[in-house]
This record gives sequence, structure tokens and C-alpha cells, in this order.
Amino acid sequence: MRYPAKLLLLLLLLSCEDQITPDLEEAPPILIIDAFLTTQDSVQTIRIVESRSYFDNSPLDGVNGAVVSVVNSDGNTYEFVEMGQGIYQWMPDQNGPIGEEQDSLTLSISIGEDVFQAGSRVNRVPEIDSVTFRFEEEDLFFPDAYFAEFWSRDFIGSGDTYWIKSYKNGAYLNEPSEINIAFDAGFSEGGNVDGLIFIPPIRDAINPFEQDENDDFISPYEDGDSVYVEIHSITNETFRFLNDVRIQTDRPGGFAELFAVPLSNVPTNIQYLGANQELVVSGFFNVAAVKGAGKTLDINDI
Repeated sequence: MRYPAKLLLLLLLLSCEDQITPDLEEAPPILIIDAFLTTQDSVQTIRIVESRSYFDNSPLDGVNGAVVSVVNSDGNTYEFVEMGQGIYQWMPDQNGPIGEEQDSLTLSISIGEDVFQAGSRVNRVPEIDSVTFRFEEEDLFFPDAYFAEFWSRDFIGSGDTYWIKSYKNGAYLNEPSEINIAFDAGFSEGGNVDGLIFIPPIRDAINPFEQDENDDFISPYEDGDSVYVEIHSITNETFRFLNDVRIQTDRPGGFAELFAVPLSNVPTNIQYLGANQELVVSGFFNVAAVKGAGKTLDINDI
């Protein structure tokens, strides 16, 4: 009896169940700089850590002893104070926040003889008109559920990029699948959605996807739950960086991983100005203007 080629391929794949542990060569650690700042009048934090080997899941080592500063368009210098464990912070003072819309800022970091630099522009950010809830009745796949949605309109003029951050009951939704970014009012450049209200998939992405102990879907929000939404302005470079991060970290697993994008380091806008040829730097620098709004669910208002 002859078997179709597709069936033979499927049987071959299903039979490949042996677990292997590859012997990977040790690579020099990568320096990671997390420098996502805002123009809000609040504590600003930069984290500097070193990567570990692929199979080492222990916490990353913080890099101490760095000199960290940001300079804005007016020449004001903001010195970040070392707090330990690779954390550097700037506290608000009488000079106001770090930059404002349309400012260009420069990040400078010195670690011994190694010097790093990056630039960012503070782009415009739209107001959030409102946050609303809606009720959807049970269907074949989902139970009764309450969903949140935010309403905001992109500026006229193509090329604005945003990072929409969401908080449920004060907890930040920070899973890789919850990275919610927009190019103008849509997903990507060339979507012909300039100047429009953000499209429904972006408005709806503020809802956490949650399951119970039986892996059944549960309502994103219940009576009394709160949601808070922030729109952060980001540069086009930052949009591409976050999109790559989402692709690299939101992995499908299992059989689908055969068709996933190969793992690789995502691009960075941080330049190394030293002479150490083996030193590799990753991470990103962006300074965002922020607008936010929130609401608490009262099912009697739906």
C-alpha cells in the first residue's frame, strides 16, 4: 500500500519525540540597556544588565559603577543616580520633567573606559477621549464576558507611532503577546489609516486573555475591575524594535515553531563608542510623551 507523501511527513514529525540537550558554546555576555523614559514628572529608570547563557534562567546580573545622563534640546543635563542591581534613576526636581514634545535627547553611559550613546526624539501623542466597556453574550466558544475598549484618534500626517500600555486593577499587562503598538491608527506602515480612530484590534488589545484551571476562557473584566490605558509616543525605530521583540518573544511552541522566525538579537539604537571588539550591546533608548485614561466597570451602567 502506498501512503501519501503528506501522511508520511506527518508520521515522521510525530515520531520525533526524543529530547536532546545541545552542547552550546559559551558566548561573551551581551550588555543590555533598558532606557525607556517618559516626559512625565515622575521617577525615571534606566536598567543596565548582562545576559546569561541560553539555558540559564537565573536573574540577570546588574551592571554597577556606570555614569548615566540624559541631555535635552535646551542643554539641560539629567544625572541618573545608581540605586544598585544595575538600576539608575532620576528624581523629579525644580527643573521639571525630562524634555517635552518635539525635544531631541541624548543618552550617554560610561562604564569604565567603555562609552555608549543613543538619541531619541519626543514625538506627539493624542488624547484618549474615553474608555468604555461592553458586554458580549455567551456563544459556542466563549462565556458571557465584559470587554474594555479605548477611544482615541491618530493625528493627521502619516508616520506617527505609538505604544499602548494597559493596566488591569493597577497591574501592568506585560506578556509578550500583550505588546500593543500602532503605526498611525493601524498595525503597520502603509495601512492607509492616517488620522483615523485606532482600529478595533488595537482598541481591544487592552483586554487580558485569561483562563481558569480548566483552560477555559474567562471574562477579561468583572464588576468592580478597573482598566487604565496609556498611549506612549515612540519613534519609528522604536516601533520596529518592539515589533521585533514581540516576534522573538511571543513564540508559538510545539509543531508551529518549525515555521516561526529564527531566534536572533533585535536591532538597537545604542552605539558603542569604545575599542573592545568583543563587546556587544542590546536594548533601546526612547523618550515618550504620554496620555492616559481609565475607568472602573459598573455592570449596572452597561
